[in-house]
Amino acid sequence: MELNQLYSAVLLFVLVGMIIGVGILTLDKFAATSGVTSTAGTALNNTRDAIATISSSWLTLIVTIVALAIILTLVVRSFGNMGRR
Repeated sequence: MELNQLYSAVLLFVLVGMIIGVGILTLDKFAATSGVTSTAGTALNNTRDAIATISSSWLTLIVTIVALAIILTLVVRSFGNMGRR
């Protein structure tokens, strides 16, 4: 990954985060305003709760690993290109 490709990678991660956030909000509003049965309401609440734990416990770890992978890739490629010059 070149440094000029970093911008598109960051935009991709922001887009994925926004899609997850909008999905959680949609499930929350749909469960609160719709007249669904108790089984469907329970399923909506369980899904919303399962997705909500991503942002509180896993998202920081995922972002940290992705950032470290990008940095490591840039460093390894910079050393690899020095031998070719």
